[in-house]
Amino acid sequence: MSTSPAKPVLVTDETAVVRPSREQALEAVRTLIAWAGDNPQRPGLIDTPKRVVDAYAEWFDGYDADAGKELSRTFEDVTGYDDMVILRDIEIESHCEHHMAPFLGKAYVAYLPGEKVVGISKLARVVEIFARRLQNQETLTNDIIEAIESHLQPRGVAVLVDAAHQCMTTRGVHHRHVTTITTRFTGAFKNDPALADRFLKLAKG
Repeated sequence: MSTSPAKPVLVTDETAVVRPSREQALEAVRTLIAWAGDNPQRPGLIDTPKRVVDAYAEWFDGYDADAGKELSRTFEDVTGYDDMVILRDIEIESHCEHHMAPFLGKAYVAYLPGEKVVGISKLARVVEIFARRLQNQETLTNDIIEAIESHLQPRGVAVLVDAAHQCMTTRGVHHRHVTTITTRFTGAFKNDPALADRFLKLAKG
């Protein structure tokens, strides 16, 4: 049995919580298996707690990552480029905070550089960091845009997230072909409807 001490972790609302030990997490999965009506000690399930905990470590590794660090290395020489930089079809694999069920889809991110630009892979990494936390889609959209705003000081940012929520497709109303779209615009994208419309056309074109 693991005797490693519990470790604090910083969560999205900036309050410290105590992270349980790995053995406590394994026992929690065994409890859920038993609550569902099965025997956690039967051969087919005996290794399931380990697999689940390992999966959670991957699905939620965004809590241990820092979006600001990803955006800290910037470049100032853009040789006069002053139009939007847009990334399309960034994979979203997240989990809703209400049912801990996956929601899967795509993010579309654009910004108008001010004095700083950042490597395009860093924008995709920011999306990934926030996606790998418990939240709702609205929060995810806000977190992405606020990180870019804060660290790059661009002339504007636009974000669109289009995702299917398995808390709605596999339970409850069971609507399998419904996706949710959230958008947010700042700066020039918010003040210029034509620019926002061009982003939307490029994003989904």
